Amino acid sequence: MSEVNSPERAGGWTRFVTARPRLALLAALVITALAVFAGSGVADRMGSGGWEAPDAESTRTTQMLEREFPDSQPNLLLLVDSGDVTVDDPAVAAEAARLTDRLSAEPGITGVGSYWRTKSPALRSSDGHEAIVAARITGDEKGAGEILDRIAPVYGGAHGPVEVSVGGPVAVRHEMQSIIQEDLLRAELIALPVTLVLLVMVFGSAVAALLPLGVGIVAILGTNAVLRGITEFTDVSVFAQNLTTALGLGLAIDYALFIVRRFREELSAGADTRTAIGTTLRTAGRTVLFSALTVAVSLAAMMVFPQYFLRSFAYAGIAVVLLAAAAALILLPAALMLLGPRVNALDLRRLLRRRRPEPASGTAAAEGSGRGWARFSVLVMRRAPLFAVVTTVGLVLLGLPFLGVKFGTADDRQLPDTAESRVVQEHIRDSFPGSPGGGLEVLAEGTASAGQYAEFKDRIAALPGVQRVDGPVTGDGSAYFNVLPEGEPVGQGAQDLVRELRAEPAPFDTSVTGTAAVLVDSKDAIADRLPWAVGIIVVVTLLLVFLLTGSVLIPLQAVVLNALSLTAMFGAVVWVFQDGNLSGILSFTSTGDIETTLPVLMFCVAFGLSMDYGVFLLSRIKEEYDRTGDHEHSVTFGLRHTGGLITAAAVILAVVMVAIGTSRVTNTKMLGLGIALAVLMDAMVVRSLLVPAVMKLMGRVTWWAPAPLRAFHQRFGLSEGEPAPAGGEAPEQLPPGAGGKERDRITAGA
Repeated sequence: MSEVNSPERAGGWTRFVTARPRLALLAALVITALAVFAGSGVADRMGSGGWEAPDAESTRTTQMLEREFPDSQPNLLLLVDSGDVTVDDPAVAAEAARLTDRLSAEPGITGVGSYWRTKSPALRSSDGHEAIVAARITGDEKGAGEILDRIAPVYGGAHGPVEVSVGGPVAVRHEMQSIIQEDLLRAELIALPVTLVLLVMVFGSAVAALLPLGVGIVAILGTNAVLRGITEFTDVSVFAQNLTTALGLGLAIDYALFIVRRFREELSAGADTRTAIGTTLRTAGRTVLFSALTVAVSLAAMMVFPQYFLRSFAYAGIAVVLLAAAAALILLPAALMLLGPRVNALDLRRLLRRRRPEPASGTAAAEGSGRGWARFSVLVMRRAPLFAVVTTVGLVLLGLPFLGVKFGTADDRQLPDTAESRVVQEHIRDSFPGSPGGGLEVLAEGTASAGQYAEFKDRIAALPGVQRVDGPVTGDGSAYFNVLPEGEPVGQGAQDLVRELRAEPAPFDTSVTGTAAVLVDSKDAIADRLPWAVGIIVVVTLLLVFLLTGSVLIPLQAVVLNALSLTAMFGAVVWVFQDGNLSGILSFTSTGDIETTLPVLMFCVAFGLSMDYGVFLLSRIKEEYDRTGDHEHSVTFGLRHTGGLITAAAVILAVVMVAIGTSRVTNTKMLGLGIALAVLMDAMVVRSLLVPAVMKLMGRVTWWAPAPLRAFHQRFGLSEGEPAPAGGEAPEQLPPGAGGKERDRITAGA
């Protein structure tokens, strides 16, 4: 046995995770059970909003209006349908008045108004057969949801001559939260069995296939417990649970695939169990650690944004990545220590074979697959300029639709068309003059005379894009105006009007809120913080990949190629979800825009996952280059040993994301399907075509680094390979090596 595989080389971490494997697994079982208890009910404590910037003018104005003028910010709307008679029928009016008075007496309800109290034409439909009772449910999202659960069954349905439907922003958010929980459960029921089947196909062994699934379940349950704790201190979006499930299964399976595959390779090479674990942790384990750090950094970048929707994904993502890596580096080696060669047991593929015995470990199949990837890499490198140019141009063309992106806000059309709150909002949007709830509120603070208010109102009415101005409604030292813009409530005209209103001089302090104002502030907040987020991701990624490879150019290459792998995702998001192509097949309603925070979220998640696969490939290439000094052979070797693994991991993660993408909520559908596409494009196009082509074109200069950085890497860097012998030449100084072409010929199976 070589020195590399000798028991004496086992490090402290190997001794730690293999010393008492049964105790480690028992402790993990207990901790997981506690996590199930701690994380129970976490979804009920999450919010369904978080798109607005908390320190923005629109947010502060909304909060002030809620305190001073609660009836200006209704979040509960009762749509009263009078049937064949008009809403002015005496019997209808009497019943509506009774409902309005009863709603006014409900605890937690304020600012109750209705068409029958105010006779406002904005609260009566154009055909006269529907009218609105408006109110505000006080408290935070959780408290408002509890109140809605209490009153919705009481007020919804038939009441004498009228039929009442419950809607409004609070109902939309609450129904969205409920649907996401139901869809998440369905996604898990779809993803888990399909993933298990795919893992059996990859490993052959049912025992080996169950290990990655176990790591994923531990990561998901642990993250739910972490999120439950975070909800005690800050708001967390319910959408983050989707990321927990997707990354928990996806990354845990990635990491476990990598470790189990390397462990089986070492067993096949003749190592005993403990030595195989030691070699696996020194090689694949280091790669998993680097991968987890790169993914965690990409997700942590969302912490720079003020919207709690984005910050929630950072909380969930960081937790699930670190837990998946911890489970893969602690629990998985303990399980492998107990299993040993039995990790290859229950080879279910034998049921499909007739008189073709293969090694239990699946080595023959792996070698066959590896030879195919090696031959493919040789083909790509032989025609590297062609593959590099064609692939790059193709990816850029796929991303062109994103140049026409339009940003908007999430509304009721995110929900399926049968959802009651969406039906109510659509009735109001289509049948009521001026679309109640789509206006802008201008808050005026400070003492002013009636004449000053009237003059200011006239100036507002004269602004371009203003359809109507209502008010002022005065209070104690303040007042507000309701401004109805022409066109779409969140269209470009409404956004321009927000800026005009904020710039309009007045003899008192003014501030503007409303849906369009929230959108303007959200876009500004993202634009201000986006350079910081991208800078954090790029700088830390460059540093981590340098520590892994010791090259200055490979980190730059990794960042650029990762960005290219996302073009198809962003182009598809606009072409499908903004422009409405495939909306019938995918069962969603296009709003003509993309929710502002979604591209940021998808970039951070998809970039991190792309780096995940990039690190797997680069680490194996680096390991072989350290050993041989032969550049082209190392690229072929890396693809041979990771191409099938990366593809399998990408397909499994894509299955999980597609399961998430079956959600009835459009944003969740977009997130799942978009990231699934990005993962597949990265694994099957960028890693298979662009990486070997670009590395061939760059040649040995790929590994260049100035002398000070080389010295820094030799002291602080980590790689998957074993350290170079003392006094040996640095990899950059090695000649290509005699027999390199012969090695390539053998590696490619020629």
